[in-house]
Amino acid sequence: MTFRERFSEVLTRVRSLVPSSNSLDILQSKGGRRVVVATLSAYSLLTLGLGFYWSMSPDAFDVTENRAHYLESTDKSVTGAATTAALLEVTRLLLEKPGGYISNDITPPGAFMDNMPSWEYGVLIQCRDLARALREVLSRSQSQSQEDVDLTLAEPRINFQNSSWALPATESEYGDARRYLKAYLNRLPKQGEESAQFYARADNLSFWLGMVEKRLGSLSQRLSASVGQRRINTDLAGDSAATQSTLETDEFLVKTPWDKIDNVYYESRGAAYALLHFLKAAEVDFADVLEKKNATVSLRQIIRELEATQQTVWSPVILNGSGFGIWANHSLVMASYLSRANAALIDLRELLVQG
Repeated sequence: MTFRERFSEVLTRVRSLVPSSNSLDILQSKGGRRVVVATLSAYSLLTLGLGFYWSMSPDAFDVTENRAHYLESTDKSVTGAATTAALLEVTRLLLEKPGGYISNDITPPGAFMDNMPSWEYGVLIQCRDLARALREVLSRSQSQSQEDVDLTLAEPRINFQNSSWALPATESEYGDARRYLKAYLNRLPKQGEESAQFYARADNLSFWLGMVEKRLGSLSQRLSASVGQRRINTDLAGDSAATQSTLETDEFLVKTPWDKIDNVYYESRGAAYALLHFLKAAEVDFADVLEKKNATVSLRQIIRELEATQQTVWSPVILNGSGFGIWANHSLVMASYLSRANAALIDLRELLVQG
């Protein structure tokens, strides 16, 4: 077949795809318009239904049972297994919950959703912090120790851009991170050159909790800004010799934009969901350290405050009433729980530092 014949065949096929005048007449008729309206209505209802279903966050899981599920060794009580397995399960839920990973969707309904992507981002930040702590301190006996080979591969992948749709897709990178974390977990019970280590020490736990403390403090401030407040500039903490890059006024207004209030709320809710499980796992792996420091009760109080953040929101929207007004303010309620958890976290770190 010559080039001209091939071109003519392609042109004929293209013309056949163009609606004929008869087809257009059918669409413009009363019956055709009903079909179009019915089709669009069904598509809209399906999209709304999927959006509602995809907005449901996963249920909590038991960290001890989860450790037994992931650990291939017969020794299910190996130190560090609960924390690593909790990280694996939270990242799995991030990717495999209803609707899968939504933050990089380019088609409806995921492309039109913002609450669940904010929840995913909150979870992701906590996963990244724990992965960093695993690589830098929890798997190393001292600052000069060699990094674990699997964790050096897992940590940068879980820090990959959270909104990449393709080449590579975010799900692919996070899936690779889980694979390396699983390899590290399965090496924990082994002896010899292939073994991996998890050092459940007070200073290592304090390092990770220091990262968590800063995250909770930031989220509490952003949540409190939902009602707007004039704040005094304390950036330099009254140090007359201290300087900063640019000058700031002595007093300034802090207020979250109205269209970002629900995003901050769901980001905080996602962060609390992940942190809740990580702290429960830490209670298992650091049980001896916490008991020696009389810090077990303090950790359980933090967990209880975070559990309160996961209560069902019965309102169809996140309300933003004034601080002492007649309407509820969900952001301030969330800020209260996180602030109390953060205060207990500071006390816990002080107990860990004490001899």
